[in-house]
Amino acid sequence: MGANVSQLEREIGSELFPPNERYFGLVNFGNTCYSNSVLQALYFCKPFREKVLEYKAKNKRSKETLLSCLADLFYNVATQKKKVGSIAPKKFIARLRKEKEEFDNYMQQDAHEFLNFLINHINEIILAERNTGKGKNGNNNGTTNEGPTEPTWVHEIFQGILTSETRCLNCETVSSKDENFFDLQVDVDQNTSITHCLRCFSNTETLCSDNKFKCDNCCSYQEAQKRMRVKKLPMILALHLKRFKYMEQFNRHIKVSHRVVFPLELRLFNTSDDAVNPDRLYNLMAVVIHCGSGPNRGHYISIVKSHGLWLLFDDDMVDKIEASTIEDFYGLTSDIQKSSETGYILFYQSRDCAS
Repeated sequence: MGANVSQLEREIGSELFPPNERYFGLVNFGNTCYSNSVLQALYFCKPFREKVLEYKAKNKRSKETLLSCLADLFYNVATQKKKVGSIAPKKFIARLRKEKEEFDNYMQQDAHEFLNFLINHINEIILAERNTGKGKNGNNNGTTNEGPTEPTWVHEIFQGILTSETRCLNCETVSSKDENFFDLQVDVDQNTSITHCLRCFSNTETLCSDNKFKCDNCCSYQEAQKRMRVKKLPMILALHLKRFKYMEQFNRHIKVSHRVVFPLELRLFNTSDDAVNPDRLYNLMAVVIHCGSGPNRGHYISIVKSHGLWLLFDDDMVDKIEASTIEDFYGLTSDIQKSSETGYILFYQSRDCAS
């Protein structure tokens, strides 16, 4: 290897460096680590990257959207001559700041809010373009009057279905209601695991006193038991650990740095009896990590898995890490307010989708 070969290429070694892969950090524009960390995680979610690049190849149109800027950025990374380096995602950030004024400042933003906005916004763009393409009266808001819309590739990758089952304690009738999700938000407890957090998410709660359930069968408000279970497991399961809690005594949000173990392999046990694919096995693909002591201070980095290698992306810096280093990001076993580096958003990819 020549003298101009980067430290990272040396660490990986030329024989192990994946032939068609590029590892590029993203330059930070003052406060944009929240988007840089999420963009890296999404870039290494293979099904998502493939769809974004496919979109770029198919859409040679002039109208700039957040999706077209994302596609340009991914394409820019994927087609770099060098294997490693850094890129300034200028156009994407400029567009993001135009699109949503909350992001148009130099304050630290929440990586989960950004992920949520990005996924939903991309989905809306696809629906709107699909409808305009069909010439539906220039109807540009992604809604048509023709019944349910065909799922987009965003739905196909990220969307799962939750079902809330409510059992009336008077007549025993069970009613269930489905809702879609792009990510699951789970509460964290001290010294637990992701599996435990998901079990708690699906714990049975009793609806009583002021919170009774209106049972259609009894035609009245009754005590009931309710639980949420996963009915359709998504191709990519995004889990958001609720690490910022509002504390009355401090009059602000405090970071909860509790230790939560997230395994490299995950199977969900909180599935419904009629779940479509209950045995799906997931592999950890990426983690967005929050460093620091509070939501508006601190920093985001991400770790990703690529061709069997684990890499850490810290804005424009990229480092190879050992899989054992992941344990450093589980959280702390004590003190709630200590500054720490903790897993914040986990991306698990279903093993049955081609990697």
